[in-house]
Amino acid sequence: MGKLLIDTIPFKMSKTQINESMKENNGRLVVEGVLQRSEAENQNGRIYPTEILKREVKKYIGREIKENRAFGELDHPESSVVELKNTSHIVRDVWWDGNDVMGKVEILKTPAGNILKELLEAGCTVGISSRGMGSVKESSNGKTVTVEDDFDLICWDFVSNPSTHGAFMRPVNESASVKPTKSYNKINTLVRDIICEIDGVCSI
Repeated sequence: MGKLLIDTIPFKMSKTQINESMKENNGRLVVEGVLQRSEAENQNGRIYPTEILKREVKKYIGREIKENRAFGELDHPESSVVELKNTSHIVRDVWWDGNDVMGKVEILKTPAGNILKELLEAGCTVGISSRGMGSVKESSNGKTVTVEDDFDLICWDFVSNPSTHGAFMRPVNESASVKPTKSYNKINTLVRDIICEIDGVCSI
C-alpha cells in the first residue's frame, strides 16, 4: 500500500524582490523556479524516475491547473487532501527544463498566504514541497530508494524544512538569482507573532 511521500526544495527571496514581483503582477506575489527534480537523489535519499514524474506532471496540468484548482498549503499535513482553509498559494503553470520540473506560483491573500508572505519579507528560508501517495523500492546498497509506478502527485506545499539540493525559486520578472542559505531560525517565532497580532490574543 502506498504511503505519503514528501520532498522539498528551499526557497528564499528578498523584500525588494517581493516588491518588484508585486509591481510587475498588479499587486500579486508571483514566483517561479524549480518545483521538483527527476533522476537525482535528494536529501531524503529518494529518486523520482523521469517517466513517472512526467506522467504525473501531465496529469496535474490537465487536471488541477486547467481547472484552476492547483492549490497548496502552508505546511504539509499527513493527508492526501488539500484543505482550502489552509491554502496559501496556487500553481499557475508547470513545465520541464531538462530534469527539473519548473513552476509559476502565486501567493494568495489568504490567512496562510499572508503568513507565507510575512515569512518571505522577513528573509526566512522556506521550502516548496511535493506531496504525493506511492510506494518506494530500496536500492541494493540501502542508501537510496526509488519512487515506484503507483506514485500519485497531489500538490506542492510550502514548508519549513528544505530537503532537495541546490534549487531556488525566484520572483517572476526578477533576473537576479536567489542565493542559497541555511538560515532557518526564527520561523516558528515569527509565525507565532503574526498569529498573535491577527487574533489579538496569544494562546500559542
